Formats: sequence, C-alpha cells, structure tokens
Amino acid sequence: MTQSPSLGALSGVTVIDLSRVLGGPYATQILGDHGAEVIKIEPPQGDETREWGPPFQEEEDALRGASAYYVNINRNKRGLALDLSLPAARAVLLRLLGRADVLVENFKIGTLEKWGLGYEAVLAKQFPRLIHARVTGFGAEGPFGGYPGYDAVIQTMSGLSSANGSPASGPVKLGVPIVDMATGLNLVIGILLALREREKSGRGQFVEAALYDAGLSILHPHSGNYLMGGTLPQLMGNAHPNLAPYDLFPTRTRPIFLGIGNEGQFRKAMAVLNAAALPSDPRFDTVAKRNANRVALTALLTELLADKDGVALAKAMLDAGVPAGTLNNVAEALHDAQTTARGMVVEKDGYKGIGAPIKLSRSQTSVRQVPPRFNEHGDAILSEAGFSADEIEQLAGSGAYVREKR
Repeated sequence: MTQSPSLGALSGVTVIDLSRVLGGPYATQILGDHGAEVIKIEPPQGDETREWGPPFQEEEDALRGASAYYVNINRNKRGLALDLSLPAARAVLLRLLGRADVLVENFKIGTLEKWGLGYEAVLAKQFPRLIHARVTGFGAEGPFGGYPGYDAVIQTMSGLSSANGSPASGPVKLGVPIVDMATGLNLVIGILLALREREKSGRGQFVEAALYDAGLSILHPHSGNYLMGGTLPQLMGNAHPNLAPYDLFPTRTRPIFLGIGNEGQFRKAMAVLNAAALPSDPRFDTVAKRNANRVALTALLTELLADKDGVALAKAMLDAGVPAGTLNNVAEALHDAQTTARGMVVEKDGYKGIGAPIKLSRSQTSVRQVPPRFNEHGDAILSEAGFSADEIEQLAGSGAYVREKR
C-alpha cells in the first residue's frame, strides 16, 4: 500500500529526538506517523542500530546502507547530527528546543545534568511548556536506579522469561523486544497525557518510562495469579495458565491455535469438530474442570485434529465464532490478505515498513519521510532555526555540527 501525505492528529507538534536504539525511536516514529514534526539528532557516530545487521540497504539506495533494524523504526523524521559534548552543539540544541513541544532522550541518568541541561534546573525554567520525555532502564530510584537496561536483560529480571518456554526448553526470552516496544508505547502515552494536561495548565512536565517498569506491567496474568493466589507460572509452551483449550495443535497441514475463552466458544468449536458431546463431559463442562483435566482434553483434541487441514479448519472456526488461526511465519503474515486490507505494510520511495496500527477516521497517518540518512537534513534544520550559512560552516568547522559520521 502506498500512502499519500495527510495531516495527522499531532500535526503542529514538534519533537526533538535525542534517543537511540529502540524504545525512544519507536515512540518518536509513532508520533511522526501521526503528524508530529520529528527532528532526530544523532551523535557523531550515529545511532548504533544503523550497523545492526544484516540485512542492510544497498549502498546506492536512498537510505545508503542503513540496517533493516534502523530503517524499521526511524521513518517520518528529519536527521541532524550534533556533538553534544561540545558547548556550541548544546547551544544549537537549546535554540531548537525554543520552538519544540517535546524532547525525547535516553541518555544515562545524569548526562544532561552534567551538560547543564537538566530538566528542573534549566529546561523547565527556560522552556516552561516543554515536555521532557525520558527512557531509562530502571528509573533513578532503588538499588538498580541509574543503571542501563537492555530488553533481554529486563525480560530476564522482570519474570517474563520465567513464564515463557516449555519444560524441554527451559525459560526463554520472547522472540521480539517486547519490553523495549512496550516502553516506547508507554512513552507515547505519557507524552500524550502531558500534552493534554498542558492544554489546561499551560505547563510542560517530565515524563519517564522505564524498561523495568514496563516489563512488570505486561506480566499479566502471572502477576495477578501470584499476588492473589501465590501461584508461580509453569513453563507451558503455547498453553494458557487459566484457560483450556488455549493452545497450538498440530493438524495434517499447518498447526492451528485454538483460543477458547468461554463455554459458548467451546461448544461451537466442538460442533465444528463433530465432537458435540465433549462440552457435556463432566471432565470438561467448566473452565476450571478443563484446566484440571487439560492433559486428557489436549490428547482428545490432538486426535480430533490430526487429519484436518489447518487452514480450512481455522476459517471454519472463525466462521463459527471461535477465535482460531494458523501458525504463520513472518513472510506469510506480511503477505496475508488481511495485512494488505488493513494497510499494515506501507511503501514510499523504495522504503517498506509496518503501517501504523492505530486508525483514526479523520486524522490519518502517512509516510511523509523515509528514514533519514546520517545528518541528511542538517543544513536545512539549522537554517530554519535561524543560523546563517557562515554560522553553519563555523559550527561544522568546530566539530559541534557533524556532517559525516565519525
């Protein structure tokens, strides 16, 4: 699907993005998708995810060799490079913040303070309407306060890995950086809350999203099961600790996931399988009993499904009102007709990426800018901020403004 530019819900909001890697850039891409002007300021060596590959774009491509990792989370941004360790570069940043609504960063706690750019001491006073949004590993408090954090480490520490895997595999981190992305979503929510509150108060505020907090927040239902009943999660593979059948089952063709959450769905599913007597079986006539007898139920369903076509069966289940789906690999998912119908793969000028998952009826998202090359828009951004051509050259000569990656 090719998207044409439109005014998004955040049109008119200006974001200065100092963040790197995933949580912050994912958040600012979401803001950009919805119309915000995002200026991505990279350090002299660039965002390290430019090198996180393969795969990489071809050198002759417009994106000039950037990794798929970087490209996937940095659209709808313009690029500028500054060496913020130098006072002249910090002066440039301050000028840009003068017309900004939001600052996003994920520096180690204390870095901006060391540079004389702390929120309470400097930014909040100089720019009272500015929203300063920060991604951290653990926040500033507690025994791990101020420490850096990476997704897989937080998955391990927060209990997520202990709930994922099978008895054969042992604990396993999830195959996607779920903590980083949940943190990015939390940051977007916090920014939007702060923008809304600013409409009433006229004042900005500090917003923090910590990876550790995000990891704990998505520990459902295991956190609730423990807090209420003292129950720790068991390694159950694809099964659910509170529901049965809620699992991936083999078929003659492609495996199928049955996600049955209530009695009506169980009856409908068994009717599709010509096993209408099972819901009346005293071992399986309530959710609690199906949980208690899940081994026997799984064995019966595995036998019933063994000769079925998984694709046709999933459609029959959905037609009957039963949540079900085939096991798809990434290629099958991205080329699925449903993906196309929802506009979930977008293209522009050789760029391909995942579309915005939030649809608004009037304020549409768009791909206005492919992910920027290193410092692609630097001269233009500085000129728009009021710097003359001579001043831009002086900044470049001093090393504060970085035209080529070091």
